[in-house]
Amino acid sequence: MKQTTAQRMAMMDAGLNLIAQALSIYDEDLRLAACNARFQEMFSLPPQLVQEGASFADTIRFIAEQGDYGPIDDLESFVQQRVDQARAFVPHYVERQRANGHVISIEGAPLPDGGWVTVYTDITRTKRVESLLRTRSEELSDQVLSYTEELSATNRKLAATITTLEETKRQLTQTEARTRLTTEMMPAHIAHVNAEGVYTFTNGRLSTVFPGRPSDILGLHSSEALGPAAYAKIKPHLEAAIQGESPVFEFTEDQDSRRLRVAFTPDQQGGAFILSMDVTEETQTRVALQQARKREIAAQMTSGLAHDFSNLLTIILGMQTKLGRMPLPEGAGPLVEATLSAARRGGRLLDRMAEMTSHRGLRPQATDLHALLEEMKILATPSLPQGIGLSVLDNTGEGRFLLDAGRLQDALLNLILNARDACGPTGQITVAAHLVGQTWIEFSVGDTGPGFSPEALKNALNPFFTTKGQEGSGLGLSMVYDMVKSAGGDIRISNTVSGAMVTLRLPYRLAPMASGGLALLVEDSDDLRMTYRQILMDLGYSVIEATSVDEAVALVNDVAGIALILSDIRVEGSATGVDLCQRLGASAPPLILMTSLPPADPLYRAALALAPVLSKPFERPQLLALLQQEGEHA
Repeated sequence: MKQTTAQRMAMMDAGLNLIAQALSIYDEDLRLAACNARFQEMFSLPPQLVQEGASFADTIRFIAEQGDYGPIDDLESFVQQRVDQARAFVPHYVERQRANGHVISIEGAPLPDGGWVTVYTDITRTKRVESLLRTRSEELSDQVLSYTEELSATNRKLAATITTLEETKRQLTQTEARTRLTTEMMPAHIAHVNAEGVYTFTNGRLSTVFPGRPSDILGLHSSEALGPAAYAKIKPHLEAAIQGESPVFEFTEDQDSRRLRVAFTPDQQGGAFILSMDVTEETQTRVALQQARKREIAAQMTSGLAHDFSNLLTIILGMQTKLGRMPLPEGAGPLVEATLSAARRGGRLLDRMAEMTSHRGLRPQATDLHALLEEMKILATPSLPQGIGLSVLDNTGEGRFLLDAGRLQDALLNLILNARDACGPTGQITVAAHLVGQTWIEFSVGDTGPGFSPEALKNALNPFFTTKGQEGSGLGLSMVYDMVKSAGGDIRISNTVSGAMVTLRLPYRLAPMASGGLALLVEDSDDLRMTYRQILMDLGYSVIEATSVDEAVALVNDVAGIALILSDIRVEGSATGVDLCQRLGASAPPLILMTSLPPADPLYRAALALAPVLSKPFERPQLLALLQQEGEHA
């Protein structure tokens, strides 16, 4: 039956505790990684000094205070000297007499990845035998033989124990290396804190989850590593974990407004293990899915009602039109016109409702925000009175972003027109755009009008709520809300010292510079295939793979929508990348060959006559440049 890690660790602990010698292992930061029970017994150490993460300096200080090193004039200087010697990680063997009269040998050996393992052996009996041999040599004919035999037996046992310790050391080193490698590869921060909230373990990925924080946090208190704002949000849950609970919670980090999820698991010594993950994209996707579900429910509810109302409005319009052609009493004409106007307004409302609940989702594409905002200003300016100014503050930097440009521009124009109506004949409208870290693209539309009333602040995003009376439908902000939520973003309305402000946040998604789509990668080396797959994915492609020409041709015939083929010239089987080009013909998707053959090789020249060729090794910039070049020639 396969053993679990916990079972293996328990067996290892049991084995270490059976060894007669004391054993300690400290890591490169002079923190205790492992020890056996004999280590605690030999030096009468308190429990906190034999727990994982205990300080080497604290242990030396305790042993020195017990008198093991004899009289010491300056304790702190002595401890620092020992710490400095330990940091040298030099193999050593010493013998010394303890305060209790026992003599011990101390043998230390460095570990491959830093730190060291030390074996402590009580050699009091051996020293006594040596003393007897020196002082009573004339009387020891029989006793010398007896003690010599005893000493030889002891040495044999010691040699066997040392061999066992060396194997244990090797296994511990290997296990620690595997465990650390596994934790460092995970896209999350994994750590352990003791009961005081001090980090005793970390996989070094705090800065990838909490932007701007340090990675080397061993020995730091949680408040120092995380900062006061984040620690204030985490502290109640950490305290609960130290009390034995297992809280899991999410919060928004202040620096880049990223959404983080933190899980605590208590240990058996009053500390806690911590798993922290960045769930910003997951949260954005969840918001978008929730909005899509709401739209689906709204469409189901309104489609039947809209059909019936449409029929009723058609009847009303028809009847009122007929009435308008008849001779009517004085004063009836305006009533007919008012009825017709109300019916037509109802028809426009039905159209807006149908647009909001339609199945047309967002269509994100690579968008130049500078061009979009400039065009928006050109479109909006003619609709503003001469007394109203429009300013656009564009701080979005370089690069293209994945956005539905049409719906975003419609939303901003809608907000500008609302601001115009709020300002009256004079005022100022300001549209600002900037990046919030690499998490959000934030747009704000502010005006110098009277601001939102308390009722509007509460209900402005509700469908059909309007402050414009008969002039408004109440669907403008609702449609903006729908666009933002469908993208996984957020919308806030507020008042400023000068007027009203509407703020939109859309997820930060850099558009890949290549065209993207589905790519077929043909490569028979597992390691190279993994490398090139990642390069293609970084350029925005989804990737399917083949190892031979026959397999590649079958995929091209069976899978629709392949936008790019990247193939090695020499692949599995007798057919080559040149054969692949010839078998696919002129109707094939765009194809790029790659090879480590020299340019003078006949196969290289044959390939170059059929398709672009990349020389191995190459990286993403070289492939991107070739794709852009091919796009310009297409």
